[in-house]
Amino acid sequence: MENKKLRIYFTSDTHGYFYPTTYGDMIEKNVGLFSCVPNWKKDENTLVIDGGDVLQGNAFSYFTNHVPKSSKILAELMNDCGYDYYTLGNHDFNYGLEYQKEYRDNHHGHCVCQNVLDDAGKHLYPYEIKVMPNGLRVGIVGIVTDYVNVWEKKENLVGVQVVDPFIEAKKALDELKGKTDINICVYHGGFEADIETGKKLTDSTENIGYKICEELSFDVLLTGHQHMSVDGRFITSKTTGHKTYVVQPLDAAKEYHYIEMNLVDDNNIMVTSQKIKADYHLAKSARTVKVIKDSDIECNTDNNISASDSSECLYDKYMYYENKVQDWLNEPIGTLSRPLLPTDKLDMAYNGTPIADFINRVQLYFSGAQISAVGLANDIAGFKEKVSTRDIIATYPFPNTLVVFNISGRNLRLAMERSAEYFAYDSDGKLTISDKFLSPKVEHYNYDYFAGVDYKIDPSKPLGSRIVKLEYNNVPVTDEQMFTLCLNNYRASGAGEYPMYKECTIAKEINIEMVELLMEYFRMNPVIEV
Repeated sequence: MENKKLRIYFTSDTHGYFYPTTYGDMIEKNVGLFSCVPNWKKDENTLVIDGGDVLQGNAFSYFTNHVPKSSKILAELMNDCGYDYYTLGNHDFNYGLEYQKEYRDNHHGHCVCQNVLDDAGKHLYPYEIKVMPNGLRVGIVGIVTDYVNVWEKKENLVGVQVVDPFIEAKKALDELKGKTDINICVYHGGFEADIETGKKLTDSTENIGYKICEELSFDVLLTGHQHMSVDGRFITSKTTGHKTYVVQPLDAAKEYHYIEMNLVDDNNIMVTSQKIKADYHLAKSARTVKVIKDSDIECNTDNNISASDSSECLYDKYMYYENKVQDWLNEPIGTLSRPLLPTDKLDMAYNGTPIADFINRVQLYFSGAQISAVGLANDIAGFKEKVSTRDIIATYPFPNTLVVFNISGRNLRLAMERSAEYFAYDSDGKLTISDKFLSPKVEHYNYDYFAGVDYKIDPSKPLGSRIVKLEYNNVPVTDEQMFTLCLNNYRASGAGEYPMYKECTIAKEINIEMVELLMEYFRMNPVIEV
């Protein structure tokens, strides 16, 4: 049998990063698709695939949603980067189904997301069989974590069902058997177990990558969601002996995976891969384009052409939008009496941080609640003394709105105890961050800072007994007392292992994004003492 080769370029969780910047400052960094695509050599037997989470996550994507209010720009960018297939990520639902539809309608690649159904149970984005010019038959199945149902606002899921990804992946694989040579699962989700040992790390079903490898027989599993770099490797099922090749790239297009698959006979697939880091020095040569006339730019279809052979590249093509984003980010919002900047993660959690204090202050102001809780993103810029839009977006990147709960003292304590699980001691007896918040996914954002109560954490105490002081108005909180607690809609869903919130009743919902509330607070208070 003639060898048949398939090449794949795979990214995931790009979160709107195209240009080589994180938008916290104007320094070029090794991020963004434009720092990757110049290295892509695409021929007829090559597929470019994305694992989802494109529409939300940075200043550029926030700008496209809130200023031009169109996802068409992001779709055009993905087209110019050459994507053939993509699945949906959980954050691709954040701005609503109409916004997502506009993206899909303008994206030239094929959306595959097997576990997204309409209300009648019809698959909206079913698997596809791609027959390559060399005759290789490739089954491509996409799935997204069904925790979309936990995190997403109900109004953003009207008319669709996000059902069990494992069940739908199995059904699709069963249908593909005998029709394909290679089967690929593009999963917006990661691993619930240590991929080296198979040891289960969490009971949550948010990520089921290891289960897929153990119980299904995909040849390749392309994962994401965890923002975790996983080198290409085989995971061998302990029950069937089947080998599934897995990869996972970092977020923000900090890297991509290049995979080569070689079908040498009907039952022998050779797989190798490379993990390649983004290089901002390449950005300005990203996938060249040809200027036809001033108002008409056409992508060059020869992907192997060098930047020197063309009059313009994608970096320049979309610079109009990038300049608009940068101008918008530089707009002054207000002034603080002093800068509020991040320190070490452990230090902030243990000793508190004025960044969280300030955000809680804003939440309390707009909610009128007695108590507020906020988690901070894994990476935050903090606030300079002269606050700009950039500071706000780079410190609060989530599209969260606010919920006010009626909460008992008992459930408040339970929530605080969950946050207190953040701390641990290493073998030398030194205070550190618990592995539960670092593996299999980095989750600093699941540690919450509380305001409105006086409390103390003692990390030396057993889990569940670490809140050694909890007072409201200088009086110890009892289990029976009732309070109003303001927190974001993500946490209010119970996400981050906060099931106690599901027992609370809603007193109020504030359906305005927290970023907008922060900006409004500065408009109302141009100079703020902190």
